[in-house]
Parts: sequence; structure tokens; C-alpha cells
Amino acid sequence: MIEIAEVLGSQPSPLWRQVQQIGVNHAVTSMPSGAGPDEKPWDFMPMLRMKTRFEDAGFKVSVIESAPPMNKIKLGLPGRDEEIDDVCTFVRSMGKVGIEGWCYNWMAVLNWLRTSTSIPARGGAFTTGYDHALMKDAPFTWAGEVSEEELWENLEYFLKRVVPVAEEAGVKMAMHPDDPPLSPLRGIGRIMRSLENFQRLVDLVPSPSNGITFCQGNFALMTNDQPAAIRDFGNQGKIHFVHFRDVRGNVEKYEETFHDNGPTDMMECLRAYRDIGFDGVLRPDHVPTLEGDSNDHPGYSSIGRLYAVGYIRGLREAVYREN
Repeated sequence: MIEIAEVLGSQPSPLWRQVQQIGVNHAVTSMPSGAGPDEKPWDFMPMLRMKTRFEDAGFKVSVIESAPPMNKIKLGLPGRDEEIDDVCTFVRSMGKVGIEGWCYNWMAVLNWLRTSTSIPARGGAFTTGYDHALMKDAPFTWAGEVSEEELWENLEYFLKRVVPVAEEAGVKMAMHPDDPPLSPLRGIGRIMRSLENFQRLVDLVPSPSNGITFCQGNFALMTNDQPAAIRDFGNQGKIHFVHFRDVRGNVEKYEETFHDNGPTDMMECLRAYRDIGFDGVLRPDHVPTLEGDSNDHPGYSSIGRLYAVGYIRGLREAVYREN
């Protein structure tokens, strides 16, 4: 059965206790904070201390959603081999401490991008959105123009170095889509933005460790039939991690929705995960900010996430009782 997880900071907080109180015991987190003077966050000892901190609190750390610096790798700049060495150390450390999933991305310089983080949603909640028309006069970044072909070449170079390390370490690499899945943005190409490109990714260096994060909000902007895409990649054994969310609109202009208020048939998506035998972790993502909570971290309202977990648990129970 698919497991529900929540993204949690690497230090204990009230949210740790809240998500356990609603029945979530799988954690998705970032690299550890608090590395010593002779340590890097991706070294073995900081990773071990972080994992045992979660375990002492009753959590299993299932996925890490961060990475050592990778911009030189993505852009093919001098120093990329040193960055790859750090990534390999990171992956080996994950394997040694028993963390199996790594969610990473190929968004160079720019990461998650929104043009608004305060769009009114149901009942006055705030949600995030993107309008490409507002970006037509946005300046290039310091990296200038970066072509898609450069990104593909750099990705292949990276995968050929790192995938064998991940295989040996028992770590599953899960590529996250570009967000938004548009190219270019401020002069920088984006390649993880279509079903065809994700197939190219997994075919580039075939391996059980080379897979994807099926982020439903982004895949909703790539296809009108997410369940079919889930079954396609799932039957290839390539879905290693799931971000469960929804958006309304199209790739040029869209906004996040409540999990129960978007256009995607979320129950049918869960049926697809069930049918492919996916037994990894899913986490709710990019929830609206509810009344009484802070919008300082848009998309990650604590109240909104607790609501989303409850909704997903209900869907999961219904879907798995069908069999």
C-alpha cells in the first residue's frame, strides 16, 4: 500500500507531533542542519544524527528533498566534477544510513517559481499561481542564455557518474519536474517538462535507480490523462516518489487548488498507484494557506497540510477497499 508522508524540517517542531497525531510516521526532509566544523551536511555523521533524531521521535526518513550545490553541474561550468564528487558522497551517505529516496531536480539557477503567492481561494484561503504573461519583460539571470541541449548534455554527464553510485548505495533517484514546466524562463532552458522528456530521462541511463518524482501538479500541465501516465511510468518501475497536488489552468497560467477542489480525479490517480503496485511514499504538496496560519512559506501551511493528509487518507481507504 502507498504510504503517506509529510515534509518536515530536520529539527523537532510542533508539526512533527501534529502529523504523528494524525497517523503519519514517514518523513520527507532536507539535508541535515548543524554539521560540525569539519563536516559537510552531506557527510555520513550529520546524516546519521539526523536519521536517528527522526527515528527517536518515531519517524522513518523515506526521502531527502535537497542536494549539495549543483548549479555548476547543471550549467556545465568549471568545478562541476567537484560538485559531482559531493553528490556522490551525499548518495553514499544516504545509502549507509538507510535513506532510500532522493528527490532532485534539473532546474538551473531558478527553482520553484510563482508570480503570485496570495491568490484568493475557497473561503479566503491564499494559494499560489503562475502567469507567464507577467514574465515577458523579466531579465536574464546571471547565467545568461542556457539552451535545452546544454542541459541534456550536462544531465547525461551527471547521470553516468552518479547513477552507478546510487545503484551500489541502494538509493532511488527521483527527478522532479520543472516548476513551472515552461522553457525558457529568464533565458534558461527547462527540460523536465513533458512526458516525452521524462521518458528520455529514464532511457538516458537505464537503471532501477534512475526514476522520477511524479509531481501531479506539474504533470497535470503536461497531460490530460494523469492516471494513464502513472500506469505507463509505474509499469516501467520508474515512479519512486509522489507529490500529491492539483492545479487549475494551463501551463501558461495556473493556480494551485485545494486537494479536493481541483480538476484532476484524485481518486482515479490513487487507483492507478494501487494498480501498479506502488508501495513507496506520497506526500501532499503546495496546500493553500488557511485562516489562522502564516503565509510566510506559501504552499506549506501547517493547517492546510493536516487537512490534505486527512483527505488523502480517506481516498486511500476507499481505493484499497475496492480490491
